[in-house]
Amino acid sequence: MYREYRTIEEVAGPLMLVRDVDGVKYDELGEIVMPDGEIRRCRVLEVNGSDVLVQLFEASSGLNLEYSKVRFTGHGVQLPVSREMLGRVFNGMGEPIDDGAKIIPEAVRDVNGTPINPAARKYPSEFIQTGVSTIDGLNTLVRGQKLPIFSGSGLPHANLAAQIARQAKVRGTDEKFAVVFAAIGITFEEADFFISDFKKTGAIDRTVLFINLASDAAIERITTPKMALTAAEYLAFDCNMHVLVIMTDITNYAEALREVSAARKEVPGRRGYPGYLYTDLATMYERAGRREGSDGSITMIPILTMPEDDKTHPIPDLTGYITEGQIILSRDIYRKGYLPPVDVLPSLSRLKDKGIGEGRTREDHSGTMNQLFSAYARGKEAKELMVVLGESALTPIDRMYAKFADEFEARYVNQGFYEDRTIEQTLDLGWELLHILPKSEMKRIKPAILEKYW
Repeated sequence: MYREYRTIEEVAGPLMLVRDVDGVKYDELGEIVMPDGEIRRCRVLEVNGSDVLVQLFEASSGLNLEYSKVRFTGHGVQLPVSREMLGRVFNGMGEPIDDGAKIIPEAVRDVNGTPINPAARKYPSEFIQTGVSTIDGLNTLVRGQKLPIFSGSGLPHANLAAQIARQAKVRGTDEKFAVVFAAIGITFEEADFFISDFKKTGAIDRTVLFINLASDAAIERITTPKMALTAAEYLAFDCNMHVLVIMTDITNYAEALREVSAARKEVPGRRGYPGYLYTDLATMYERAGRREGSDGSITMIPILTMPEDDKTHPIPDLTGYITEGQIILSRDIYRKGYLPPVDVLPSLSRLKDKGIGEGRTREDHSGTMNQLFSAYARGKEAKELMVVLGESALTPIDRMYAKFADEFEARYVNQGFYEDRTIEQTLDLGWELLHILPKSEMKRIKPAILEKYW
């Protein structure tokens, strides 16, 4: 039995001070037993001698200091894991909220986990097809990679997240593929969209959903992505599955971290975020990857909204350091009505050359990718010149490039949220668009490949 304490001193917002406590550790889970038998949970934030500061998961309203008791469980926040989690919906604390039965656990795991030891990592090398041309063709996602999506408020990143969760697959294998989806600090409408979309398309059968609403406590917001990663680690490294972890929105997670840090009166860092934001994000992101001796893998797509569309804001800035590239959504492309509004030129996948080519996608992938990037960049420059000098000032070849840029956005970037393109369809579309330009301009494709596919 746990020792119970009736020494609650005071409650201030989400924090509570308990005195004369013995043998309690940082991050330990506690339970507050109310006079009517109701149980609320808390977590140890600080231990100072025999005084313990805890943070409440639920609201502090109605808490009677004199008659309530606190007991500590001796362990941190844990998640019961099982293969039965697939197809289920949980809240940010890992409790089922889909009216289904409780999970019968095959194991119970601490949600803090550990990042993969660098010496035990296998290099990411296998192509994951998302069905989205701008990702598959130009910023290829590789199994075991961390590829974030940088968005802005009001842009349809939720639809893109749902599309990737629905369509993603590892080609050429019959190995099991699962999606762990963590929605962090979202509205009720967004939660309803994700759940109904996954149920309607049947994607729910291979998905584990963790939903944390904006109205839930900040401390639960911090726990949600760790719950998702714990479930992913079990499916990947115990059940040998390929797991794609999608998290939206990491900005809400960082805001919750800042809120808890301010409540503890810690010295703030950049823009008020705690000084350990980089370390905190890194311990989370580095749990993705492939391990030696295991067939399973965790591939991660964290989604974050950049406050004021600012790439230098601490959250996207630090995320860019830790992860292998970024997909950036553009407000300009969204205004043109093109979906998903991916801004191709500043987007980057640092591992794209590891997952493409013969045997993985197709032999012409690398050449066409470089040629499309180059032609689109030159077309954008031509269009900017056209705005300043007028179309008549452009050379005939520059006018061709300007036309290419328009067609590229209208046909390659724009595909909607329900079109699932194979990599062959994406590559063929690329060749089709390159025919707008003369063959002599194909300087980034090897002559043998050019002859074969032109």
